[in-house]
Amino acid sequence: MNTFEENLEKLEKLTSDIKRSDISLEDALKDFEEGIKLASGMEKQLDEIEGKIQILMNEPQPVSKDNPPQLDLFSDDSEVNGTRR
Repeated sequence: MNTFEENLEKLEKLTSDIKRSDISLEDALKDFEEGIKLASGMEKQLDEIEGKIQILMNEPQPVSKDNPPQLDLFSDDSEVNGTRR
């Protein structure tokens, strides 16, 4: 399977080939069909990448020296209407 970058390069080549003035209608149509298939596969790859990014963005950060645990819910000054929660 080609990488996204390889597919993008191939799609750019197909696009430039279609724009040539000396290309036959049959060859242009063949390149167009191949480009549509390629673009569809690339769109699926982007959707998968976006899904992975969403998962990574929603993962909690591990507790560390730079990221201490948030204890706001347990602080002494958390009172509602004069009563402790």
